[in-house]
Amino acid sequence: MAPMQSQSESDESSALLHGIRVVDLSRLVSGNLMTHVFADLGATVIKVEPPGKGDELRAWQREGMSTYWMAYCRNKQSVALDLRSDAGKQALRGLLQNADVLVENFRPGTLEKMGLGKDVLQKIRPGLVVVRISGWGQTGSYAGKGGFGSLIEAMSGFAAMNGFPDSPPVLPPFAMADSVAGIYGATLALAALRRRDADRNAGLQEIDLSLFEPLFSILGPQAAEYQLTGKVTPRSGSRSPTHAPRNVYKTKDERWIALSAGMQGTLSRLFEGIGYPQGLSDPRFSTHEARLRNIDALDALIQEHLATLTLDEALAFFAERDITAGPVCDIADLLAHPYVLERDMLVEQTAPDGRKILVHAPPYRINGARPRINRPAPTLGQDSDRWLQDGAGAA
Repeated sequence: MAPMQSQSESDESSALLHGIRVVDLSRLVSGNLMTHVFADLGATVIKVEPPGKGDELRAWQREGMSTYWMAYCRNKQSVALDLRSDAGKQALRGLLQNADVLVENFRPGTLEKMGLGKDVLQKIRPGLVVVRISGWGQTGSYAGKGGFGSLIEAMSGFAAMNGFPDSPPVLPPFAMADSVAGIYGATLALAALRRRDADRNAGLQEIDLSLFEPLFSILGPQAAEYQLTGKVTPRSGSRSPTHAPRNVYKTKDERWIALSAGMQGTLSRLFEGIGYPQGLSDPRFSTHEARLRNIDALDALIQEHLATLTLDEALAFFAERDITAGPVCDIADLLAHPYVLERDMLVEQTAPDGRKILVHAPPYRINGARPRINRPAPTLGQDSDRWLQDGAGAA
């Protein structure tokens, strides 16, 4: 496989946020993912990093390559500043004079200790949008606590609902809380910019964004369901607590296939296909509630049939009957998958050491075209001379 830049790239869609300047003081995933969205859409994103080591995201490496940095910091520019020094703080003030968005994920109060509280920022740049990302938010008794994503994923309710009933709670294998907050942050910042543009007297817009609340918000109506039932929904593995069948099943050739067939019409076709046409008249399987009560028997019936088919045969079986099912893929499968290739989901970039690395293309199209990736992730301080040459960040 030799991924190329997408043939449907567009300079127009790459310039939707042209003229917007973002100063990014954040570290690791949440802020970087947020400003990644801005950078791909053409905003000028200036990553401010500590000299010598840079953003901690650079240290997340495989085979000596900063893979996360390459994926989330393309199209950005790097300025090395020691924000503990007076000179560094003064240079930051210069950068902010012409900024539209400031992103930070320090512990609450840190920006104020740097002499950059809300009132000061308002004077430096009226109309600035300030996105403040923290583990627990800027207020409340938890505000000063450390808030790494793993803690949030545990306390938000996610881990408690993830995994199998007879296994421990399971944390996600990626920065889930940070990622959700990053996407929320991009949306909120764009909304604040729209308000500023509609009302030039709106003043500084300060967004208080915790890692906890965005993740909590996407976990479904847990509060309502607990309020109604008085029960905590138990972990269900790959099954759904609301409809059945929905699970992963093993095929004859030791592969896995995911199936979701909760709608009556789909289920009717499934029962016909596996040789059990009386399925919907069987009182165990006739309604959603009955199927959930008898899920072990239903899954066993489906598994028995799929165990006689290879993955390819199972996929053909489901396709012929218009049943929603698909293979469980790992990254090795996806790199060669026709869907991934046809949609140009991967782009090859050159790392600082000359090696080629695959990164995801912008995961959307605008008027049929993806934004262009104009430059790989910067080396530490690569753009310091440009932005600090006059001490005012006016380049």
